[in-house]
Amino acid sequence: MVIQELKPSKRVEGRWLAVLEDGSILRLGENEVVGFALYAGKELTDEEAEALTASARRSLWKEKALDLLTRKPQSRKELERKLKEWGAGEADAAALCGRMEELGYLNDASYAAQVVRYYSAKGFGEKKLRDELYRRGIPRDIWDEALEQAQDPAGAIDAFVAKKLAGKSLDRKELQKVSAALARRGYAWSDINDALRRYGAETGEDY
Repeated sequence: MVIQELKPSKRVEGRWLAVLEDGSILRLGENEVVGFALYAGKELTDEEAEALTASARRSLWKEKALDLLTRKPQSRKELERKLKEWGAGEADAAALCGRMEELGYLNDASYAAQVVRYYSAKGFGEKKLRDELYRRGIPRDIWDEALEQAQDPAGAIDAFVAKKLAGKSLDRKELQKVSAALARRGYAWSDINDALRRYGAETGEDY
């Protein structure tokens, strides 16, 4: 296999395009160009072509992973899932995730705390926070530490109750509607009842 042309990409900085004799194009990183000592006219053995193709795939996955992580934090499990969607095998996905962790781009503990702070600030309770941590594939052994970042739920629940019950009679139907809405947001029944009592409602039981 002969490299007919080797040129830098006009679209992506640091990427090179190798045009092969069969007309196919390999998208390469600078590491491949230097590591395989590539140049226009070089003839590759079958083994070299296979190794170069595999290395180019890994470089592309790394590039896409870095682009994704700098735009939107991910858990390790989410990134592994993405890499497999892009064609990476189990071993390559695990190795690349490990490298992203070494470089500081991937950190499940930091990501978990960020998720908790975000949803807590938007007025969601612990059940919702746990659901989000589970949905994102964050290991359970770091949930408790992350959940310490949650805001005290009392303020958010009190504000929600005050908004929903403003100008309304505190009858059973209205209290049930507010309680159900708060439960859907992930708050515990005990916290909901405490808030209703602070508002002046006589609950008498868990709604």
